[in-house]
Amino acid sequence: MAENRPAETGFEKLIGKQPLTDEELAALLDTADYDDRLFAEADLVRRQVYGDAVFVRGLIEFTNYCKNDCYYCGIRAGNSHANRYRLTEEEILSCCREGYALGFRTFVLQGGEDPYFTTERICSLVAAIHTAFPDCAITLSIGEKTKADYQAYFDAGARRYLLRHETADPAHYEKLHPASMSLANRKRCLYDLKEIGYQVGAGFMVGSPYQTTDQLVCDIRFLQALSPDMIGIGPYISHAQTTFAGQPNGSLALTLRLLAILRLLFPYVLLPATTALGTIAPNGRELGLKAGANVVMPNLSPVRVRKKYELYENKICTGEESAQCRSCLEQRVKAAGYHIVTDIGDVRR
Repeated sequence: MAENRPAETGFEKLIGKQPLTDEELAALLDTADYDDRLFAEADLVRRQVYGDAVFVRGLIEFTNYCKNDCYYCGIRAGNSHANRYRLTEEEILSCCREGYALGFRTFVLQGGEDPYFTTERICSLVAAIHTAFPDCAITLSIGEKTKADYQAYFDAGARRYLLRHETADPAHYEKLHPASMSLANRKRCLYDLKEIGYQVGAGFMVGSPYQTTDQLVCDIRFLQALSPDMIGIGPYISHAQTTFAGQPNGSLALTLRLLAILRLLFPYVLLPATTALGTIAPNGRELGLKAGANVVMPNLSPVRVRKKYELYENKICTGEESAQCRSCLEQRVKAAGYHIVTDIGDVRR
């Protein structure tokens, strides 16, 4: 608990762009007393850097097969109830064509760690998209690979990679993942990606089982060391077919507080208002934008597979066509006081 920690000093130092001690950072995370001021300051900073622009990314969830058995994930290998699917290259290109017509200029290919999608298949897919849409950015989010794999994807035309570290505390990582996975390897992947030249996204779940305030501080310190181009955070949401079935969901309030703190610590970062935010609260994504987020990711996946890509339960936007998703989000973003832009949105340095 942080009752005796100097929260006011931490808040003043944060908005004054001064370094915070771990104790001061923990105090801010543990109290709601400064939320309104945090949100206002975060929104001011994002407007100073990006104006009222919100970047839009077209999300294509192309496989829900995964070799890993992460304890929190609905598409984990051990979930025998999952209805598995893979999109073909032509189906993925069709999603891109539809997205391009709707104004998308960044495509995010996301999937489980599916052995079917070898390095050669991923490179073929990336090259096909890059050839068909040379003015678009290609983002991959397909998990832990070798540095040679990452280099091959880059050479084929991918320029962004999203890989949440999930938790930067080794003991906590072991509670969320099987012994076959390690935090050290996850971090190795992130630094390999940076060395190759990707724009890199990291991030973590808020309120995951056994998470403590000190572990959230550890996450922030890791992000400061990594200096990613995008930070994706969202509330943990449980799934009945996982080890953590019945665990409480993460907090909307804490997620928003963290978004604001991250915007103030990383003024130039791309910060998504995630689908998980919209799942945990009807206006969650709008609140995320007002707390400093500046990216949204409408779903371009075929409607027939959307319910099957179930990382967590009750996920929103699984029954909408791509045009509906795009239109709905645009209206929501506008109502929140911002506007969607369709350029690729390079991080400004």
